[in-house]
Amino acid sequence: MNLVRQFADIGRSDLETAGGKGANLGELTGADFLVPPGFVVITDAYRAFVRDSGIGPAIMAAAATDTDDPSRLQAAAETIAGLFAGPVPEAMAAEILAAYHRLGEDARVAVRSSATAEDLADASFAGQQDTYLNIRGDAELLDAVRRCWASLWTARAIAYRARQGIAPDQVSLAVVVQLMIESEASGVMFTANPTNGRRDQAVIAAAWGLGEAIVSGAVNTDDLVVDGTGRVIERHTADKAVQTRYVGHGTAERPVPEHRRRLAVLDDGAAAELAALGRRVSDHYGTPQDIEWARRDGEFFIVQARPITALPEETGEVPTSWEVPRANSWYFRASIVEQLPDPLTPLFGDLINGAVSRSLTGIFAELLGKEALPPGAMTFPMINGYAYYAYEISAFGRVLTALPSAMKAITGRAGFVERWRDDAHPAYQRIVADWTARDLARLSSADLYDGVAELLEAGATYYTVVQTIIPPAASSETALTSFYDRAVRRAGDPPASTLLLGYDSLPILAEKSLYDLAAWAAERPELKEWLLNDQATHEPADADQFRSRFHDHLARFGHTTYNLDFAQPVPADDPDPVLDTLRFFLTGQGTDPHRRQAEAAARRDRLVRELSDRLDPVRRSVFRRLVAQAQRFAPIREDALADVGLAWPRLRQLLGELGRRLVRDGVIDEADQVFWLRDAELKDWLSGVVLGSRTDEIAKRKAVWRGQRLATPPQMLPDNGWARLFARWMPAVSGNETGPVLRGIGASAGSVTATARVLGGPADFGQLEPGDVLVASITTPAWTSLFAKASAVVTDIGGPLSHSSIVAREYGIPAVLGTGSATRRIRSGEQITVDGDAGQVTLIEQADSATPAAAERRRSLVPVIAGVAAAVGVGALLFRRLRRRKADRR
Repeated sequence: MNLVRQFADIGRSDLETAGGKGANLGELTGADFLVPPGFVVITDAYRAFVRDSGIGPAIMAAAATDTDDPSRLQAAAETIAGLFAGPVPEAMAAEILAAYHRLGEDARVAVRSSATAEDLADASFAGQQDTYLNIRGDAELLDAVRRCWASLWTARAIAYRARQGIAPDQVSLAVVVQLMIESEASGVMFTANPTNGRRDQAVIAAAWGLGEAIVSGAVNTDDLVVDGTGRVIERHTADKAVQTRYVGHGTAERPVPEHRRRLAVLDDGAAAELAALGRRVSDHYGTPQDIEWARRDGEFFIVQARPITALPEETGEVPTSWEVPRANSWYFRASIVEQLPDPLTPLFGDLINGAVSRSLTGIFAELLGKEALPPGAMTFPMINGYAYYAYEISAFGRVLTALPSAMKAITGRAGFVERWRDDAHPAYQRIVADWTARDLARLSSADLYDGVAELLEAGATYYTVVQTIIPPAASSETALTSFYDRAVRRAGDPPASTLLLGYDSLPILAEKSLYDLAAWAAERPELKEWLLNDQATHEPADADQFRSRFHDHLARFGHTTYNLDFAQPVPADDPDPVLDTLRFFLTGQGTDPHRRQAEAAARRDRLVRELSDRLDPVRRSVFRRLVAQAQRFAPIREDALADVGLAWPRLRQLLGELGRRLVRDGVIDEADQVFWLRDAELKDWLSGVVLGSRTDEIAKRKAVWRGQRLATPPQMLPDNGWARLFARWMPAVSGNETGPVLRGIGASAGSVTATARVLGGPADFGQLEPGDVLVASITTPAWTSLFAKASAVVTDIGGPLSHSSIVAREYGIPAVLGTGSATRRIRSGEQITVDGDAGQVTLIEQADSATPAAAERRRSLVPVIAGVAAAVGVGALLFRRLRRRKADRR
């Protein structure tokens, strides 16, 4: 019948004949790896048994059960198992037993299921079918073969295949029969590290005795990590109380002798030998492998190998040292850095350094002369990939002399607004419009690069001017809050921030625009159904009109950035997160922003009147003046900041076109890899240098970036007394706190206990469920749509005037900002309490097992002096210059 194949006669191409497990064991045997001998009862034997016994239709009928109903699944599996109770046909049995006898008289064998849909690169199906160990004798073997066939239809296997989209009639099963060895030790090895994706690290689990219990998790294991040189870089030696041994015609757990319980199963030399064996297997297959191994008499045997599925992208080392490039400088993470929470991608990092440095140096030169800030005195370098403002200490001292003028500037705030509104914003719009009007296809590659440089420069210049609005906005709100709390507020009165709510700003206008579009779509049942079903149904008549309206929305608001690094998409070129919020509104969830704003405005105006009426004339006069000043600035900061990304859609289009040309020249494989090139490489390519493929180098850079992203960058460097002195003005705490309480700035009042949802960017927005706590590094205006779903907000970076703070108040949800490490300390799905009054977040699971310190330190709501010297100094100088201009005009 030819229904049995020896391992030596099978290779990786025999998946349909030998199943995944059998094909891999044959491949390893043929490549001269040490594999215990055995054979495969091929899939034709399974098909013949099903056909000849007539059970095929009954199997298909039972397997068609509802996979979401566990009881029906189990009943179906039991029904199918009964169908395989018949005897193996005589001729088939004879062929199987002949192969078995060649392994030795009454040999101990493992009988393993080997399905045609298992041990694949994209789905391992590990544990979905059955394995039988220490099988001895003809009758036991044939019974184990039948039970393996039946295990193709266990409840877990049926459900697993349904989730993978594999139809019941597409699978078959071979059976592997393999000689068992009396192993002294065994285990599992991943030839790439599954926790960080590192391909140069092997992870080994080892225990005494047989390996099956290791796979099932029944015994403790020693755990080791071995690097590419064979060095053991991590080791945990377990207390191995039990081991799996042969017992009669099966296996059982037996105590480990006391003297071996805490003894390492593998010394460093054996671990290095095993890791080297794993590398050879991986090299043979060309992909990282999940290997089951056994050791006997000092030799390593491979019992099984399969590709590692769901291996994460490779992640480099997490930085622990934060050495500064220059000892004579101070380094700050503030101002524009608040919009750059992650390590910078290489091209953006190279280009933004010069753009930011020139924008600040240029303003200082304009206001105080060319010698005010000498070339190189202020830079924007990266440390471990993170952006920092760097000031030479002597230059920083000069800038700080502007602080007294900044404090006097309270009465002259209009100058800052005028400069932004009348000069900086129109100039930025003109540059963006000029480059948007140009035909990309007609531009040379050098022109495309020039456009990127000019638009980024324009964005940095605009941002510098926007930051000059921060000090007056901060001081006006701080002055109002201080006066209100000391001279106006009584018990039961709301916080001062209530007096600043209910105004329009670009983020609020964007939310209202999206809400209105959802309301329009909700009135058209077919369109609503089409949108809620992710446009999978027949396109309704209103689809084109919806697209036009949605395009108009993106044209007005799609330039807002999630992160200023231009490698990150904006809504204009990745509208999926915006569509998700529109669908949320379509379901009738969320509040009407028009009504919410009107109620906030009415409450604000009523409160101002009531408070004014109860004050004496002197306090009333001061109160009204402070309210008017603070209310004037309430929406301006958000309006100005929301337009920082005006150039970003066109920037990304220019870079996308450059990327496509680089793909054409073989420099990169995908256009988006352009963001991971260095500026020097791009310039070399533009000058005609043949670069060759940079794909491997880009993969290394991405791995380094992922490792850097797991670090918590210090807010100021070097970490000394000066850093601690300036800490209260920084937009985040150190991030090094431990324990169940995270401290930050209480930026919006209230307390909520709910499920945390940690979002790294727009790709994660769909994970946020209504009522979740939004946890992020920062939130920019592009995140506003999420606030409709969130019950509270927690960020790593941010202060009382950050976007998160202002919008959280508008929505009436608690916010704790500037925790430094929320995204690293909080896990998605865990319960947390956000206390916006105390400025702290409690990790409930940790709090249950630990008592926080009695004295809670609360950070003061001091004005965030953006960029420290940058914003305050520049703001003061601008005020001084504007005052001179007004005097000259008189």
